[in-house]
Amino acid sequence: MTEKTILKFRAVENAEAGDLAGWVVVDSNPTMKTAVQHTTEDGKVMSGTWQATPGTYHATYSDYEFVHMISGRIVITPDGGAPVEVGPGDAFVVEADFKGTWKIIEPVTKHFVVRVG
Repeated sequence: MTEKTILKFRAVENAEAGDLAGWVVVDSNPTMKTAVQHTTEDGKVMSGTWQATPGTYHATYSDYEFVHMISGRIVITPDGGAPVEVGPGDAFVVEADFKGTWKIIEPVTKHFVVRVG
Protein backbone atom coordinates (compact mmCIF):
# COMPACT_ATOMS: atom_id res chain seq x y z
CA MET A 1 0.00 0.00 0.00
CA THR A 2 1.07 3.54 -0.64
CA GLU A 3 -0.13 6.86 0.66
CA LYS A 4 -2.16 7.14 -2.57
CA THR A 5 -4.29 4.10 -1.67
CA ILE A 6 -4.87 5.05 1.96
CA LEU A 7 -5.49 8.63 3.03
CA LYS A 8 -6.10 9.38 6.69
CA PHE A 9 -7.99 12.60 7.32
CA ARG A 10 -6.17 14.82 9.76
CA ALA A 11 -7.25 18.05 11.42
CA VAL A 12 -9.29 20.32 9.18
CA GLU A 13 -6.94 22.75 7.48
CA ASN A 14 -7.65 25.25 4.74
CA ALA A 15 -11.42 24.84 4.99
CA GLU A 16 -13.31 27.22 2.76
CA ALA A 17 -15.92 29.37 4.49
CA GLY A 18 -19.12 30.11 2.64
CA ASP A 19 -22.46 28.53 1.89
CA LEU A 20 -22.57 25.66 -0.59
CA ALA A 21 -24.42 26.01 -3.88
CA GLY A 22 -28.08 25.15 -3.33
CA TRP A 23 -28.00 26.03 0.40
CA VAL A 24 -30.04 29.07 1.50
CA VAL A 25 -30.22 30.42 5.07
CA VAL A 26 -33.84 30.42 6.30
CA ASP A 27 -33.40 30.96 10.06
CA SER A 28 -30.76 32.57 12.30
CA ASN A 29 -27.27 33.18 10.97
CA PRO A 30 -25.53 29.82 10.46
CA THR A 31 -22.10 29.58 8.89
CA MET A 32 -20.34 26.66 7.27
CA LYS A 33 -16.83 25.61 6.31
CA THR A 34 -15.97 22.83 3.88
CA ALA A 35 -12.62 21.08 3.51
CA VAL A 36 -12.38 18.78 0.50
CA GLN A 37 -9.61 16.47 1.62
CA HIS A 38 -9.61 14.02 -1.28
CA THR A 39 -10.89 13.88 -4.85
CA THR A 40 -10.60 10.84 -7.11
CA GLU A 41 -8.50 11.20 -10.26
CA ASP A 42 -11.62 11.29 -12.44
CA GLY A 43 -13.22 13.97 -10.21
CA LYS A 44 -16.39 11.91 -9.68
CA VAL A 45 -15.98 11.38 -5.91
CA MET A 46 -15.01 13.94 -3.27
CA SER A 47 -14.59 13.44 0.46
CA GLY A 48 -13.72 15.64 3.36
CA THR A 49 -14.96 17.42 6.44
CA TRP A 50 -17.82 19.92 6.84
CA GLN A 51 -18.50 22.14 9.85
CA ALA A 52 -21.50 24.37 10.56
CA THR A 53 -22.87 26.56 13.33
CA PRO A 54 -26.50 26.59 14.60
CA GLY A 55 -29.25 27.86 12.35
CA THR A 56 -31.35 26.52 9.47
CA TYR A 57 -30.63 26.09 5.77
CA HIS A 58 -32.92 24.98 2.98
CA ALA A 59 -30.81 22.63 0.87
CA THR A 60 -31.28 21.47 -2.70
CA TYR A 61 -29.03 18.52 -3.61
CA SER A 62 -27.84 17.58 -7.08
CA ASP A 63 -25.34 14.92 -5.93
CA TYR A 64 -25.48 11.79 -3.74
CA GLU A 65 -23.85 12.20 -0.29
CA PHE A 66 -22.82 9.73 2.42
CA VAL A 67 -22.38 11.35 5.86
CA HIS A 68 -20.78 10.22 9.10
CA MET A 69 -21.53 12.63 11.96
CA ILE A 70 -18.56 13.33 14.21
CA SER A 71 -20.16 15.87 16.54
CA GLY A 72 -23.23 18.07 16.84
CA ARG A 73 -26.90 17.55 16.19
CA ILE A 74 -29.09 18.24 13.13
CA VAL A 75 -32.78 17.83 12.33
CA ILE A 76 -33.16 17.13 8.60
CA THR A 77 -36.66 17.52 7.15
CA PRO A 78 -37.37 16.69 3.50
CA ASP A 79 -39.90 19.04 1.88
CA GLY A 80 -43.28 17.44 2.66
CA GLY A 81 -41.63 14.70 4.77
CA ALA A 82 -40.98 13.77 8.38
CA PRO A 83 -38.01 15.17 10.34
CA VAL A 84 -35.02 12.94 11.08
CA GLU A 85 -32.60 13.81 13.90
CA VAL A 86 -28.96 12.82 13.53
CA GLY A 87 -26.10 13.15 15.98
CA PRO A 88 -22.59 11.94 16.84
CA GLY A 89 -21.81 8.51 15.46
CA ASP A 90 -24.78 8.43 13.08
CA ALA A 91 -24.21 7.63 9.41
CA PHE A 92 -26.73 8.36 6.67
CA VAL A 93 -27.23 9.00 2.97
CA VAL A 94 -28.78 12.00 1.24
CA GLU A 95 -29.98 11.18 -2.28
CA ALA A 96 -29.24 13.52 -5.20
CA ASP A 97 -32.86 14.71 -5.47
CA PHE A 98 -33.17 15.84 -1.80
CA LYS A 99 -34.82 19.17 -1.06
CA GLY A 100 -35.52 20.24 2.50
CA THR A 101 -34.19 21.88 5.65
CA TRP A 102 -31.13 21.19 7.76
CA LYS A 103 -31.76 22.66 11.21
CA ILE A 104 -28.39 22.69 12.96
CA ILE A 105 -29.10 22.42 16.69
CA GLU A 106 -25.49 22.14 17.95
CA PRO A 107 -22.25 22.99 16.10
CA VAL A 108 -21.59 20.18 13.63
CA THR A 109 -18.57 18.38 12.28
CA LYS A 110 -19.22 15.65 9.72
CA HIS A 111 -17.21 13.60 7.27
CA PHE A 112 -18.75 13.33 3.83
CA VAL A 113 -18.36 11.42 0.59
CA VAL A 114 -20.08 12.95 -2.47
CA ARG A 115 -20.59 11.23 -5.81
CA VAL A 116 -20.65 14.05 -8.35
CA GLY A 117 -23.18 13.94 -11.19
